[in-house]
Amino acid sequence: MKIFVAQKNRGMAVIFVLVAITVLSIMAGLFAYSMKVETRLASNANNDEQLLWIGRAGVERARWILALEGQVPFTDKNQIWAGGPGEGPETNSALNGISLDDFPVGEGTVSLKMTELESRINVNRADTPLLTQVLTTMGVDANAISVVSDSIQDWVDTDDGTRPAGAESDYYQGMTPPYYAKNAPIDDISELLLVKGVTLPMFWGGSSTNHADAAFQHHHLGFGNAPGEEPDYPFGLHDVFTPFSTGQVNVNTADENVLQCIPQLDTTSIENIMKFRSGEGGTDGSMAVNNLAQLGAVVSPAALAQINRYCTVRGSTYEVHATAKIGDYHREYIAILFRNGPNVQVVGFHWN
Repeated sequence: MKIFVAQKNRGMAVIFVLVAITVLSIMAGLFAYSMKVETRLASNANNDEQLLWIGRAGVERARWILALEGQVPFTDKNQIWAGGPGEGPETNSALNGISLDDFPVGEGTVSLKMTELESRINVNRADTPLLTQVLTTMGVDANAISVVSDSIQDWVDTDDGTRPAGAESDYYQGMTPPYYAKNAPIDDISELLLVKGVTLPMFWGGSSTNHADAAFQHHHLGFGNAPGEEPDYPFGLHDVFTPFSTGQVNVNTADENVLQCIPQLDTTSIENIMKFRSGEGGTDGSMAVNNLAQLGAVVSPAALAQINRYCTVRGSTYEVHATAKIGDYHREYIAILFRNGPNVQVVGFHWN
């Protein structure tokens, strides 16, 4: 009789060895993957730190540009901060030939995009005539204008007193979900979506309500529109308002929508201002309004009075977008800068 126990044991041993090799291979693979992930995380953490400092370097570069351009008594979009070629003292300064794109910093680069916030209306400082003009220019129904105007002012003021058509916390506590009136300046323009009477079309312009980043829609007043019909606004509150600026509008950088929102500025006055700042109306062929008095030749006395009240020719507040890059890795940082003569301060900084 033949016995095959030894062969059977050898067969089982082979199976155990194969299983062990398979398990060890899987463990080795998992370990290698884990090490790769750890290496990537360490690399990303290192890149995050470097990108932060590259972004800060970009903001410092923006400060330097704005400080040197602060020597010019006016601000316009022909200047270097706006991506223009520069004018006046800039052409003979350290800014000559400078670029805002892909400036090398350490192991990466940074690109800058600057927006002058005096090109818009400061919603925190807008008074009733200015708010009324904005809403009228947009084509908001007359019944809603006083509601929105009073409610915006109630939202940003520090007291609990309610204007005739406005709203304070007792109104907003009845919303779903309930919330309180801020009673402080607006920090982000999207806060307007929480204000009584402000609708999504009114905020964004047009009639679209498909904005994923918008706050919840609520309290549509429904005045002046057929049932089921949304108003079609030529622009939105988002396009003409800013929460940060000196409170005056720069006639050199404001677009036509913003200029229309200045009381007493009719179509002819706006066209004349646009021509003047393009060099067509200036006696010296300049590309900017050097002082508001120059506009007396192209607008009515009533319009000039309102321009002197609400406008300026110089920018002081800037939103800077600094895009830092290391290889394919990038991050955008946003800063708010305030310029007072040659001094430029950073008053806000965060990454997007």
